[in-house]
Amino acid sequence: MTERPTVSGLSDDLGEHSGPLYRFALTITRDPHLAADLVQDTFLRALERSDQYQGEAPLRAWLRQILHNLAIDRARRAAREIVVEDVEANWHDDAYTVDPAAVAQRTLTREELEDGLARLPFIYRVVVILHDVEGWTVRQIAEVQDISLPAAKQRLRRGRMSLVSALAEGHERRRHLEGVPMRCWDARQHVSDYLDGILDEATAHLVEAHLEVCPTCPPLYAALVGAQQRLGALRDPDAVIPPQLEQRIQSLLGAGR
Repeated sequence: MTERPTVSGLSDDLGEHSGPLYRFALTITRDPHLAADLVQDTFLRALERSDQYQGEAPLRAWLRQILHNLAIDRARRAAREIVVEDVEANWHDDAYTVDPAAVAQRTLTREELEDGLARLPFIYRVVVILHDVEGWTVRQIAEVQDISLPAAKQRLRRGRMSLVSALAEGHERRRHLEGVPMRCWDARQHVSDYLDGILDEATAHLVEAHLEVCPTCPPLYAALVGAQQRLGALRDPDAVIPPQLEQRIQSLLGAGR
């Protein structure tokens, strides 16, 4: 009978998988910081659930499944994802089509192509990336996602259709925003500093010019302002730090001297 690994034994084995696991995480997320976080979280989850590893499958495959599931949990918080069922309904309609030249134009730059990929729900995005970018077989993808072969094929089909639709929609967004200063994301990533009044003057002017003409960003900015104001109202001027917390803070400050 095969001896099951102990927690300490599993911990010793994890180190050799960090490099391949990070490369896998980077492949499916396209984000170095997120990939590093996922690897760390995967190791923690593996140690917490070491009693569930039976040694029947390679350790790396088990770790990949853990990382994949953690990445799905994070991706579910994304708000920009398209609804795949709506896309498939469009493709069922004989009248639905896209401008192939516009889609092809968007695929010429890495930034535009990754923007389209980013709008796919994670489980479909991973299939497209692993199959069409990394050259994985559908069977390998089915194993890492722990689904059947037909389900993996369906995800690949839906993912490819969704990518084309996302690229086509992106072209329409670009057309409507033609002449608008800054891209929406460029403006949105600066809006917090703009709100706090710490943005440099030149960039602040660009953000203001963008907000004057963009149809989607002003409501987001207004919502940020409203939320910040309400958060400020939560401040209790009479609040007193609990004595135990104050002692802990003082001891920490003293230790740092």
